[in-house]
Amino acid sequence: MFDTVREDLAATLDEIREAGLFKPERVIGSPQSAAVTVTAGGRPGEVLNFCANNYLGLADHPAVVAAAKDALDRWGYGMASVRFICGTQDVHKQLEERLSHFLGQEDTILYSSCFDANGGVFETLLDERDAVISDALNHASIIDGIRLSKARRHRYANRDLADLEQQLKATQDARRRLIVTDGVFSMDGYIAPLREICDLADRYDAMVMVDDSHAVGFVGPTGRGTPELHGVMDRVDIVTGTLGKALGGASGGYVAARREIVALLRQRSRPYLFSNSLAPVIAAASLTVLDLLEQSGDLREQLKANTHLFRTKMTEAGFEVLPGEHAIAPVMIGDAAEAGRLAELLLERGVYVIGFSYPVVPHGQARIRVQLSAAHSTEDVERAVAAFVDARAAMGE
Repeated sequence: MFDTVREDLAATLDEIREAGLFKPERVIGSPQSAAVTVTAGGRPGEVLNFCANNYLGLADHPAVVAAAKDALDRWGYGMASVRFICGTQDVHKQLEERLSHFLGQEDTILYSSCFDANGGVFETLLDERDAVISDALNHASIIDGIRLSKARRHRYANRDLADLEQQLKATQDARRRLIVTDGVFSMDGYIAPLREICDLADRYDAMVMVDDSHAVGFVGPTGRGTPELHGVMDRVDIVTGTLGKALGGASGGYVAARREIVALLRQRSRPYLFSNSLAPVIAAASLTVLDLLEQSGDLREQLKANTHLFRTKMTEAGFEVLPGEHAIAPVMIGDAAEAGRLAELLLERGVYVIGFSYPVVPHGQARIRVQLSAAHSTEDVERAVAAFVDARAAMGE
């Protein structure tokens, strides 16, 4: 049987390659940092890394690494169990308490990833009597999580408040309504208008959920994310996020929310009940990450400066960079094959970036998604801009 399936799969893979949409994986032989060593899948050697979610440069921070080493001795390697059986240690409870305080929520529950966190919320809280109203550009994990629930599904155009209000009017017969949005949309770097969303939620008696994976740690005056940025920390009912980006870059996710919501998730959220506990070494290192964030804003300021420099220099050089202030700086190319070719030329020039194309972004909107980090120096940023200019010339443009 598989011989027939093999031919079909091979044909599909050939179609992906011919369309310029194939996504190769490069192998890194060094810690995640501002510069990494590529060992396979591209130009070998050290290159500047402008495509990781390592916003604050904490993935190889000495204090975080030291905390992880200490945690291995104290807590062991893994739990080999789920939380409600024998998979809960003091360090898990400590992290949940710290995250609740940091995010201004009543309680927090840890997951193996934010994908799992988003996958476990909707089915637990909503049924066929309810409605979920989702931004059209929300992350795939939100889309998949909504599909798992029996709630009525409604979408509104990206950050379109008039469309959101229409969806709220159309669902007034629902028992519960949940508006869900990314805090920052990862392909564009655009920030959701949370204050206005919360105003509509209050007007139409709806709850608000924000996936703040690309914001927690560095967006807002003290890095508490888009709810803090917009002054609505006390008005957002559910915040999901990851420990795998700005907060150290390992893995793991969470739901921080109203106390009763978290309590019900502990009882009925399937990804929580049937997945191994977060590795204790990650939980312990994440506590150190929170210490670093609360002690100083220097990393946030460095990231802000790097982001402004890159966006300014690239615009002056004639590149189309989507507007905004976020550390995600999409350089628009349009054609998928050209974006892939430009990424390869940049790697040859010592700058590691990735071309994004369909189905990650819509047809005709291929781009190089540059991601700045506090670990980058001014010289790193200027070198990256120069590489873009040189690579563009090599493509004959």
